[in-house]
Amino acid sequence: MELVFLGTSAGAPTKTRNVTGLAVRRAGSRSWCLVDCGEGTQHRILHTNLSLRSLDAICITHVHGDHCFGLPGLLDSAGMQGRTEPLAIYAPQPIAQFIAAAREASGSWAPFPIVFHPVEHREDEFAAGEFIISRHALSHRVPSFAYAFRETAVERKLDMEALKARGVPAGPLWKTLQSGTGVTLDDGSTVQAEDVLLPARRARKIVVGGDNDQPALLADACCGADVLVHEATFTAEISEKVGPSPQHSDARSVAQFAGAAALPNLVLTHFSARFQDDVSKPSSIADIEAEARASYEGRLFLARDLDVYRLDKDGALEPISK
Repeated sequence: MELVFLGTSAGAPTKTRNVTGLAVRRAGSRSWCLVDCGEGTQHRILHTNLSLRSLDAICITHVHGDHCFGLPGLLDSAGMQGRTEPLAIYAPQPIAQFIAAAREASGSWAPFPIVFHPVEHREDEFAAGEFIISRHALSHRVPSFAYAFRETAVERKLDMEALKARGVPAGPLWKTLQSGTGVTLDDGSTVQAEDVLLPARRARKIVVGGDNDQPALLADACCGADVLVHEATFTAEISEKVGPSPQHSDARSVAQFAGAAALPNLVLTHFSARFQDDVSKPSSIADIEAEARASYEGRLFLARDLDVYRLDKDGALEPISK
């Protein structure tokens, strides 16, 4: 599984960071899902190998502009690139009105169906591309949600001893069996795939949170998760100065939750523009990192725009490129 960060700034873009957007996909797959679509998201996509024609679903966490103002332009661009397949959008109900208003005002349209799913009262899991997705309510100034992505195509390895015992020769028959289809041997006997396949490994799971001032609300969502992606808009010190009204998380509270939940990988994002990349400045991203590391012993990452992270089959997250 891979994460491609298309924007990591909170509220407004900076010279080095766009507002929120994140792609989730299986490694090597063209299929992908988009979580949030702040203004300029499609510009960031141009710097990746992601295609709007192979986008399976868009999941919007909440209605604030830094998470959704890029939607109308991205949908129009998808049409201009020749997309004809339906596109599912999972989002709070007002997002449907926002898209409709933008299209009516601009006279734009798309040559593909948009299938809108309001998430306020939806508690069932849903399939999108190569994932099963669930949504989880959070705490913010407006209804906000997290999305948990669990992979569906979990491959199974062949049991070499079982193949040998049943006399299956190496070659094309092995590939057929691994695909789940039984085979007939030269002597007329049959071998079923279940007889020679090892148990499937555990499906990997990634949780992507929207804006949220209570990380503990993700306790159920993070059960069995390999990665949590969560906002860390402030440090605890700045959060105390700003007060509770923005309803954002600080790095310490997220890190403490991730540690208590025994999450092996934590990626922080959605940083206030006051925290600059230049560590010589009075407030920098390094302050957020230091605060988080003081409360979390797992694998910690602070996302930057166009960072790509890969979650391997053993559950370890690694940056692979920028």
